[in-house]
Amino acid sequence: MTSAHEQVHPRSEHEEIGGRLRAAREYLGLSQELVAQHLEVPRPAVSAMERGTRKVSSVELKKLARLYGKPVGFFIGEEHDPVLEADEVSTALFRATRQLSDSDRQQVLQFAEFLRNSGPAPKQAR
Repeated sequence: MTSAHEQVHPRSEHEEIGGRLRAAREYLGLSQELVAQHLEVPRPAVSAMERGTRKVSSVELKKLARLYGKPVGFFIGEEHDPVLEADEVSTALFRATRQLSDSDRQQVLQFAEFLRNSGPAPKQAR
């Protein structure tokens, strides 16, 4: 028998929405302060939305969807976004290249395509 402390609580719908909001914001590199200004709410309200402890109004959700460039359906779990569901390395690559010039990003892309087409990397000895 498990105690109350050992039980894992499933995430609520508000927590799921909040997690998607946080992932979209972080992916774009936006601060909670900037999002709060966009919504015209205090920054702690954005934090509470992302934790799932504050409900997001339909008007706020619509504004956030526009700001993040995602359909409302993504945030309520009706649509998936493979970009936000990417692994940590892909996300780190996006963030690292986002600030590069167009020419530098093109070089990174060409190198990535070269790696993809050259086959698997040789195993490294440990």
